[in-house]
Amino acid sequence: MNLKKNFLNFCKTNEFEINDRQLDIIEDLKKFYVENFEQNFLSKIFNKKKSKAGYYLVGDVGVGKTMILNFFFNELNEKKLRLHFNEFMINFHNFIFKNNDKENRIDYFVKDLKKKAQIIYFDEFQVTNIVDAMILGKLFKKIFDAKIKFIFSSNTRIKDLYKDGLQRDQFIPFLKVIENNSYEKELLIDDDYRSRNNKNFERFLFPISQSTNFKFNKFFRKLTKNKNKSKKILDIKGRKLEIDNFYDNIIKFDFNELCDRNLGSEDYISITNNCEFLFIKNLPDFNEDNSNQQQRFITLIDIIYEKKIPLMITSNVSLDKINSSKSLSEPFKRTISRLYELTSINFN
Repeated sequence: MNLKKNFLNFCKTNEFEINDRQLDIIEDLKKFYVENFEQNFLSKIFNKKKSKAGYYLVGDVGVGKTMILNFFFNELNEKKLRLHFNEFMINFHNFIFKNNDKENRIDYFVKDLKKKAQIIYFDEFQVTNIVDAMILGKLFKKIFDAKIKFIFSSNTRIKDLYKDGLQRDQFIPFLKVIENNSYEKELLIDDDYRSRNNKNFERFLFPISQSTNFKFNKFFRKLTKNKNKSKKILDIKGRKLEIDNFYDNIIKFDFNELCDRNLGSEDYISITNNCEFLFIKNLPDFNEDNSNQQQRFITLIDIIYEKKIPLMITSNVSLDKINSSKSLSEPFKRTISRLYELTSINFN
């Protein structure tokens, strides 16, 4: 694997700026790959340094973490999976539920996982669910014991994951497992490539007015021309979720329909699996009073970004002026950065 040469060609082809700090990460990923996939039996015996099965890349929003790890992941010929972490945990809970009659269900899950992948990639890794936090230590110890490799990107250092979360003491064993089994590297760049390279974001309309509503509806009519409107009903583990404005995978929602109801990642994944373009009306400004809605919106945008679904949004305030509740200010930086890209005319 000539990773550096391939990365330079990749940047040239895509007209990406070549950055020395990103090249350092590429060299680091090459070492990680050699340690885990290319060392032969004798070299492992004589290599006194114990290799680690995880690579955890941390950095601020828009510095190129996802771009680098996507490139690395695409270069791999090994069995691999790229999943949103919420999707991974949903799959885990579904497996546990379906195998309720078996003992050692986590062992069965890990065994099944190893059949599917030698390496797994979580982009923008974070944990917000206490139920997940409590099980992760035991689960990931067994996953690493099974020699499954991981690459993570995150805006948050390992030691700060689930910081200030409920019952965080029960999350500490997981942090220790990740720390002991992962190389943690930081990508430091004083720039947000997403916002810098996507100034043509004509699909984020503000403020909400007769003019912006007209542009929003005009573009919606353009995309849904000759498409049939229907009421789409999604079945999510026996729960029914109705989508009123469904036009052959073009969907329109009011913000409150998506984020002011008791919906979660499983619902958003189901929606995005049936969506090619999403329209969202009436995005509010955020503060302490609507932090629950903001948390759902953060989850929604993470999933939309993972599924690469373009957006059009009407908002009360401009993208660079949206406020946040104090507790969500850090993860919301990632959301804002991703919105620059998702609402850009360059993203489709």
